Amino acid sequence: MRAFTRHQGLVVPLDRPNVDTDQIIPKQFLKSIRRTGFGANLFDEWRYLDRGEPGQDAAQRRPNPDFVLNLPRYRGASILLARRNFGCGSSREHAPWAIGEFGLRAIVAPSFADIFYNNCYKNGILPVVLDERVVDALFQAVAAQPGYQLAIDLAEQVVHLADGSAQHFEVDAFRKQCLLHGWDDIDLTLRHADQIREFETLRLRRFPWLSRNLPV
Repeated sequence: MRAFTRHQGLVVPLDRPNVDTDQIIPKQFLKSIRRTGFGANLFDEWRYLDRGEPGQDAAQRRPNPDFVLNLPRYRGASILLARRNFGCGSSREHAPWAIGEFGLRAIVAPSFADIFYNNCYKNGILPVVLDERVVDALFQAVAAQPGYQLAIDLAEQVVHLADGSAQHFEVDAFRKQCLLHGWDDIDLTLRHADQIREFETLRLRRFPWLSRNLPV
């Protein structure tokens, strides 16, 4: 998993509350579990004027010129500014896969759905919870200032705003360490690889019949 320490990037505003995971990545794209290939279909029903299907060439589709991610001023954005209860709905992990592959490293919102919030940390995306009044002010600033950027420091748990001010955010200590080091659940397990191999060796010595092939 890609580590997150400090990131500065262009902010794209998605001014809609209660964005659910089916809007983030529609259900027809859930057939694959490869973790890749979903970035082109992030917010698919909003980004395109035609219905998306797995395997389509995005370059041949009709983009919605009014959707915020398609606006030239937000091209290359890496921080998503969202409203309350972002990521509600079903628990599909494809949602953060699509967000990450699109190039978004962090999401700033007043609140997140719990499962989506946890899935972000497991996939190298930092969900930042800020007070709703601060988020309101950020939406206004992004609208007024083309090229508006934020700098997010996970180690210090601070969002640095363009006006020089800073906003502290809370984060669970264990999640923070995992994201700082780029440890997903598999990485955490592999950190104990020597102990696992030792256990397996001792177990087979005590129960050698476990290594025998079972009859088909």
